[in-house]
Amino acid sequence: MPMQQEAPVARRAYRSKELQCDLVIIGGGMSGVCAAITAARAGVKVTLVQDRPVLGGNASSEVRLWVLGATSHMGNNNRWAREGGILDELLVENLYRNPEGNAIIFDTILLEKVTVEPNITLLLNTALIDITKTQPDRVDAIQAFCSQNSTMYHVHAPLFCDASGDGALAFLAGAAFRMGAESRQEFDEGFAPDAEYGDLLGHSIYFYSKDVGKPVTFMPPAYALEDITRIPRFRSFNTKDYGCRLWWMEYGGRLDTVHETETIKWELWKTVYGVWNYIKNSGKFPEAETLTLEWVGSIPGKRESRRFEGDYMLNQRDIVEQRHHHDAIAFGGWSIDLHPADGVFSERPGCNQWHARGVYQIPYRCLYSRNVHNLFLAGRIMSASHVAFGSSRVMATCAYAAQAVGMAAAICMRQNLLPAALSETEYTRQLQRDLIRSGQHIPGFRLDDPDDLVKQARISASSELRLAELPTNGPLIPLTSAWAQMLPIVAGPMPTLTLIADVAEATTLRVELRTSDRPDNCTPDVMLGALDIALEAGAHQEIAVNFPVTIDEPRYVFLCAMRNEQVALYGSEQRLTGILSAKYSRTQEPAEDIGVETFEMWQPQRRPGGHNFALHCEPPLTVFSPTNVANGIARPTSQPNAWVAALNDPLPTLELRWEQPQRIRRIELAFDTDFDHPMESVLMGHPERVMPFCVKHYRLCAGEQLIVENTDNHQTRNTVTLKEPITTDCLSIHLLKQHGEVSAALFEIRCYAE
Repeated sequence: MPMQQEAPVARRAYRSKELQCDLVIIGGGMSGVCAAITAARAGVKVTLVQDRPVLGGNASSEVRLWVLGATSHMGNNNRWAREGGILDELLVENLYRNPEGNAIIFDTILLEKVTVEPNITLLLNTALIDITKTQPDRVDAIQAFCSQNSTMYHVHAPLFCDASGDGALAFLAGAAFRMGAESRQEFDEGFAPDAEYGDLLGHSIYFYSKDVGKPVTFMPPAYALEDITRIPRFRSFNTKDYGCRLWWMEYGGRLDTVHETETIKWELWKTVYGVWNYIKNSGKFPEAETLTLEWVGSIPGKRESRRFEGDYMLNQRDIVEQRHHHDAIAFGGWSIDLHPADGVFSERPGCNQWHARGVYQIPYRCLYSRNVHNLFLAGRIMSASHVAFGSSRVMATCAYAAQAVGMAAAICMRQNLLPAALSETEYTRQLQRDLIRSGQHIPGFRLDDPDDLVKQARISASSELRLAELPTNGPLIPLTSAWAQMLPIVAGPMPTLTLIADVAEATTLRVELRTSDRPDNCTPDVMLGALDIALEAGAHQEIAVNFPVTIDEPRYVFLCAMRNEQVALYGSEQRLTGILSAKYSRTQEPAEDIGVETFEMWQPQRRPGGHNFALHCEPPLTVFSPTNVANGIARPTSQPNAWVAALNDPLPTLELRWEQPQRIRRIELAFDTDFDHPMESVLMGHPERVMPFCVKHYRLCAGEQLIVENTDNHQTRNTVTLKEPITTDCLSIHLLKQHGEVSAALFEIRCYAE
C-alpha cells in the first residue's frame, strides 16, 4: 500500500523487533556457525547474529581463506587429525559438492546447514550495537541493527556467546581481555616475541587472477603502491600464486587491529594493486599478458586483536608438552605460527612456525569469561596467551572448540547452570560424553556411554582382516629420501616383515624401527632398533627385516627405509583404514632456546600418491577386531580403532546379539572419511569427491527384517532415527560397497532406546 507522511516530525525511530531465545551468538564465522548448529541440534533455541551478508568469516567468499587446523596441509606429524563433529560434516560435504574449492559454493553450504536447523534464527547483515545489563557480571540482552531492513533487534537470552573475532560483545560487556604479547616470564614461554618482532599479527587481503586468452592491459588506481621495493620479497613474485597462497600480504601488526582496521585495509589495497601493477607492467612477467585481475577482497582477513580471559589461559607449554587437562573438550595441532608485526614490509621471514610432536588438548576453562558469568568465548578470542594464540587462532581449531560451547550451552539450559559450573568434574564428564557422542574426538578420552545398548551386546563379524600381506602391485618408491611404513602393532614381540626391492648396484640399506614417545603421537622419535642389510644388485629382491624387540603397549611403529639412491621399494595399491606410509621431509631445529623441541617431520603424500609398502608380515597383524566398534574411539589413534573385514569377504557383516530383546529407536554409525585428509575448503582443489575408505552402500537389519538401506552415503557419521522403535535381539549391518577399492571398515556403531 502507498504510504504518505503529511506533517513533519521531530524524529523517527527504526522499526524495532523483540526476540527471545536460549543462546545468542554474535559472529557467523566458522566458530559461530559450528557453535550454533551444535547447540541447535542439542535442543537450544539460538539466535545467530552476523554482520556480513554471508557466513564463514575468513572462510567466506568475502575473504577466501581455507579452513585448516591440526592437519596443517599434512605438513606436520599429526596423523588422522582432521577435526570432527559439525566441522567435519561441513568439510566432507564441501568436498563432495565442491572439490574445486569454489568459495561461493562453500558459502551456500554454510547457509544451507544453518537455515535448515529449526532452532536457529539467523540475522544476516546485522551488527551488534549495544547491550543491556542489570547486573555487572551478566548480559541480559543485545541490540543489533540490520542495515538491509532498517530494523533494530532486541534479543534477550540467559546465555550469550561472543564469536565475533574482535570480541565486540565481550568488550561491551566488560569482560577481561588482553591485547598484545605477554612477557616470557608470565607463562614461561621461550617463544614470546620481543618488541622488535612485535606483539600483534596483522590482516591480509587476497586477490584472484584469470587467464582470458587474449592480451589484457592494467591501469593501476592512483592509490596503488608505487615503490615495489618496499616489499622485500618482491623478487620472488610470480603469476601462479593467488588467493590465500598470498597469506604473506599482511599489514597492521603495529597498529590497533580493532579501531584502525580501515586504515589497514587501505594499505593492503594499495599493496595488492601495487603488486599486480608490477606483475602486469614491469615487463618481467611476459606470461601475465593474458591475465586479468578477477577478484580482490573487499574486507581484510583478520588474525589477531583482543584475547579474552577465561578461568585458564592456554600457553606455549600446554602445546609443546601436550599437557593433560581434566576438562579437555577439543584439540589443536597447527604450529605456533607468529608473524613479524611489519608484515609484508618486514625483512624477516613472513612467519615462524614451530610444531609440537603431536596434537594438544584445549580445556573447557578457556571458553567462558572469568568475570562475565553468562558469556561464552568462541573463536580466536578464546582464553590463550599470544604465543599459544599463534596455534589456536586458525579456523578449524577455533570452530572445533566452539562446538564445545554449543554443547555446553545445551547442558547449561537443561541444568539451569552458568558456564563456569561445567568445569566441575560431574558436568565436565557429561560435556565430554555429549561431545564424543556427536563426533568430537578428544585426545586421551574415549566414550563411556551408559545408554549405549551395544555395550551389552555380543559382537561378531563375517570376517576380520588379518594383515599378512600388502601386495606388490603398486609403483616403485625410490629411496631418494627416507620413507617409512606406519604399522599398528599390539603389545608383544615385533613381527617379521619382508620388503621387496629393486637394487641398482650392490649396497647396504639401513632399516630402522622407530616409534613415538607417546602411543598416540606419530613422531618417530624413539629408536627401537636398526639393521644394516647388505644387498646385491638385482630386481624384485625380498628383504627380511627381523627386529628382536617387544612392543610395550599397542602403538604404531615406523618401519623406516633410510635414504639410498641405489634402492627402490615396491609399493602397493592396497589402501587400508589406519595404514599409511610417510616420507621424511625435514628436521625442525629451533636456532635458540625458545622452548620448542627438535625432531623430524615424516609426512604422507596425498593421493593418488602415498602408496603403502608392499610387504609380508609374520605373524599377521590382528588389530581390526569387530569389537573395535564399541571401544569408544572413532578414528585411528594408537591403533586403527576400526573393524575391517577381510579383503575377500563377499558380504562384510557385523552382528550385534543380545541375550534379551532390546528396544531400539536410534542407531549411530561412524565411517572412515580419512581423517588424515585436511579437506582444505577453498582454492586447493581435490582429485576426489569422496574418500575411498567411506562406505557408500549399507543395510541395517533386525534379524531378517530390513529396517534401513542407504545407497549413496559419503558422510562420516550417519544417525538413523526410526519412525517407530523396533524390538529385537539381533541387529546387523551389511557393508555392501565402498567408494574405493578398499576393504570395508566401520569405526563405530551405537544403539539407543530413544
